[in-house]
Order: sequence, then structure tokens, then C-alpha cells
Amino acid sequence: MTVWHDNQGKLAHYDRACILYAMMTRGQMLGTWAAMALAGLATLCWITADAQAKASYTCPYSLTQTYSAALRLIRVDNGFAVTERDPDAAYLMFEYESRESGSRVTPGAIEMVPNGEGVMVVVKLPKMPRYHEEVLLDALKRKLQSDYGEPPSKQKPKADERPDGGTDAAPDGSARKGKPHR
Repeated sequence: MTVWHDNQGKLAHYDRACILYAMMTRGQMLGTWAAMALAGLATLCWITADAQAKASYTCPYSLTQTYSAALRLIRVDNGFAVTERDPDAAYLMFEYESRESGSRVTPGAIEMVPNGEGVMVVVKLPKMPRYHEEVLLDALKRKLQSDYGEPPSKQKPKADERPDGGTDAAPDGSARKGKPHR
């Protein structure tokens, strides 16, 4: 038998079985609390990931055309306040105001990154549902087409061009005659 003091200074007698039962119950409670905390954390991560969603698409127009159209769309067409912009880094930061939310203003950004296929346009409205980003992207697509016409077509390589012959190729692009290089 073990003697313990309770929080009021009185002696309390517990035998080993009671102590083990109390410790086991606390362990189960801690396990339950840990499971609940883990579930809450997973839910929070899921909600945060949804709030950080962004919409993007690859634009076939040039970076200059895309940046100019995005700036006009944000400032002139929608009347949003542009808080920061940099044409060299190709981004715009603005105050987004949804018609649905009344006068509530949230921060937004449009980033443009050139890639091999055109310009990757990314719209971020972290405090708004994703469809708001999609609406801005669709408006930008329509603006680019109305301002600059149909997107430039990608030029396909000519059929009569010969592929590169490597280091053994003659200056005119044809293969050299003679023994093959090993």
C-alpha cells in the first residue's frame, strides 16, 4: 500500500491497482485528447490549404502584353486600387473588392512568369473562394483577346529541315562520309 497526499494536505491511501488504473485512465484520456488535437490540426491544414488556393493558366501572349492587360483590367476595368506593381518582376498587388461582400476589401496579387509555352499567370486572392480567382483569370483572357486579337500561333518546324547531325555533321548540316565515329 502506498500513501499519497492529496491537494488539500490530507493523506489518501491507494493500493497499487488503483494507482495503475488511474494512470491507465489518464493515458487513455491523453490519447483521446491527442487524437482530437491531431484531427483538429488536420482540419486546420485542410482549411488553410483551401484558403491559400490559387488559380493559374498559361497565356500565349507576350509578357509585356499580359502585364499591360492585367494592369488595365485591375485598375481601369474593375477600379481596384493597385498597392504595388513591378513591370520588371511582372507582378501586381491590389485591393480586391467583391460585389458579393459589399465594401469588404481583401488583398490580391497577379504574378506573371515566362515559360517555354508563353506566360504563366497566377492569380491569388487568399481570403476569397477560388472561384473569384477564376473569374479574374477569365476576364483577363477575354481582355487579352479583345485588345490583341487571336493569340499568336506557335510556329511548327518545317518538314524539310534536317535534324542536327551532332558533332560529326558537315558545316552544311549533312552527315560526313567516311568511317563512323566510335
